[in-house]
Amino acid sequence: MNLLEKVREAGVVGAGGAGFPTHVKLNAQAEYILLNGAECEPLLRVDQQLMAIYPDEIIKGFEAAGRLVGAQKAIMGVKGKHKEVIKILRERINALQLQDFVSVHELEDVYPAGDEQVLVYEITRRVVPEAGIPLNVGCVVVNSETALNIYKASQGQAVTETYITIAGDVPQALTCKVPVGTPIIDVLKTSGIENFDGYTIIDGGPMMGPLLENINGVVTKKDKGYIILDKDHALVVKKGATFNQAERGNKASCEQCRMCTDLCPRYLLGHNLQPHKVIRGLNYAIPELAKGGNPQLCCQCNLCQLFSCPAGIYPKTANMIARKTLEEEGYRYKPTETEFNARNSREYRLVPSKRLVARLGLSSYDKPAPMTDILFKPDIVRIATRQHVGAPAIPIVQVGDKVKEGQLIGNIPENSLGATIHSSINGTVTEVSDTFIVIRRD
Repeated sequence: MNLLEKVREAGVVGAGGAGFPTHVKLNAQAEYILLNGAECEPLLRVDQQLMAIYPDEIIKGFEAAGRLVGAQKAIMGVKGKHKEVIKILRERINALQLQDFVSVHELEDVYPAGDEQVLVYEITRRVVPEAGIPLNVGCVVVNSETALNIYKASQGQAVTETYITIAGDVPQALTCKVPVGTPIIDVLKTSGIENFDGYTIIDGGPMMGPLLENINGVVTKKDKGYIILDKDHALVVKKGATFNQAERGNKASCEQCRMCTDLCPRYLLGHNLQPHKVIRGLNYAIPELAKGGNPQLCCQCNLCQLFSCPAGIYPKTANMIARKTLEEEGYRYKPTETEFNARNSREYRLVPSKRLVARLGLSSYDKPAPMTDILFKPDIVRIATRQHVGAPAIPIVQVGDKVKEGQLIGNIPENSLGATIHSSINGTVTEVSDTFIVIRRD
């Protein structure tokens, strides 16, 4: 079994993002393979710690992935402020005698440095085309935990656990390893909080993470963090606004200052995304103007909505509303250009992470979240059949079956984009549905 088959069999997906199946991403040829170690979402601390704790495994997994795609160079993007992590990585690259292939590129401490297209530009100075992917400019991108999982897959280990940061308005921020399918409430309680009635949880980072609708859900492969905040925190209130509330706010308060556009990371890369035009088109019922703002190019980094806008309105939500309308009409954006260049003003408009954290009202929570040795042993796990981009996994077990940790329990549908799923504990299958496989620990 070659590495690509092992990665597919192990169910490796993008850790911390949308969960794109890694075996599909690596089934390509590229000039560069890039490691996304930026972890630019405020308060999250997973990747920076994994790179310090498991440098050899991450480097080996990254190198193997680079060889697989035929890359000429494998470059690890890490923020320059993580000096100790960079020192460790460079020492281990040399010790493994991989310095001719693998290197470390120091990134600025800005948001969103971890956006794939921003990362590609920062490292290679190539601009991914509108509506394109890094492969369009000869790059494949994986993040630190994904590289670790690629290494584990090469050793025959399936993805049965993930690393999660718990931060925010908590007695103690921390990072821990969690079996896939563990109840979220069990993970949240490690923060020292038992009753969450007065709190709201952000599922992921404070910029792109949505409000967690169901505190009784379960952990998936792609979960990266939970931010616990008072339910009246300004960030929670802003994220909780409905489409109707956002539309009213945009109509009442938009100044057409175009700061949402001028600081947009994709606009600064040369793309023709212009949220201020989208808002103007929606406010005045001019569909062609809203379409002309090209909302389908939005990566939903939320910078416009949570930092750039001086009036505190909802440019990103306007993009989402316009995008939804255009999709319902069957409209699909088609680029008119083939080559793109970053705008001359870009270097002066990058947003420092510290300023962003302050604007979000999170400065007092911007603390270390050290890796802990907490051992989770849930009595029951609920393994979601869809923890990735693509079709849900097809269950291959039945109620009453005995399964072991790492055993395949759901396969990729034939001729479909998807990922396999595995049991995260030794136990007995108690329920099988199209959405979950429930396993009770023996």
